[in-house]
Amino acid sequence: MIGLEGATPAEVRARAWAELDGYGLAQRREVAAQDVTRAEAGGFHVALGDGTTAWSRTVLLATGVIDVRPEGVEGFAECWGRTVIHCPFCVGWENADRSWALVADDPDYAATAAGAFDAWSADVIAITPPGMDRAAETRRTLRAAGSDLVEGEIARLHHRDGDLHTVEMTDGTLIKRRTLLWSLPQQQVPLVTRLTTTLGLALDENGSVAVGPDGRTGITGLYAAGDLTTRWEQGAMSAAGAGAAAADAIHFAHSR
Repeated sequence: MIGLEGATPAEVRARAWAELDGYGLAQRREVAAQDVTRAEAGGFHVALGDGTTAWSRTVLLATGVIDVRPEGVEGFAECWGRTVIHCPFCVGWENADRSWALVADDPDYAATAAGAFDAWSADVIAITPPGMDRAAETRRTLRAAGSDLVEGEIARLHHRDGDLHTVEMTDGTLIKRRTLLWSLPQQQVPLVTRLTTTLGLALDENGSVAVGPDGRTGITGLYAAGDLTTRWEQGAMSAAGAGAAAADAIHFAHSR
């Protein structure tokens, strides 16, 4: 993040709260929100994990989402976030000039291994599940561009303290790769999933919370911002911008 290079998420949060505390405009409750229900007199009741309840005229959901990690892939957890990465713009620089593999189950996305990541690596192949649609066509496209496609299921990631060096497939094939670009499936946190039933919170075709440009959901007084509202435009700066837009909307909604 610009201006915060090298800072951990915990450090960024601590700095943000220290700055907010100086204005005395926000109260922080370090406890999980368990549920959000409508209040009879208007607004919402928010049930908290410590057994208490808070009331608010409006609620802004900024829960993020959950990455669904692959089951049974030995070594994945140790490499995740280091040499198994979700985004080239986020961790590509740290993995530059290494051999990459793009893990994909969509032929159009797999085909991007042919040149979309040249800024970080000149050696990128695609690894796709068996029987992927248009696999033969995609392989021809990649090979024509000096890349390749490998079909199969990943069984194990061989690494040294999270530094990947070999991908082992379920059929025993070994692929020398030092970085995997692996965009994992995602799901909403339990609170958001619950609200789709109890409040009728709508999700879009990608499973993201459906919102307008200012973060409004289809429920009056309920807003959402950040990664839970988008699948392909996730990131700290994008989330901060969405949060600011929602905050503006909330302010003006209650200043009329």
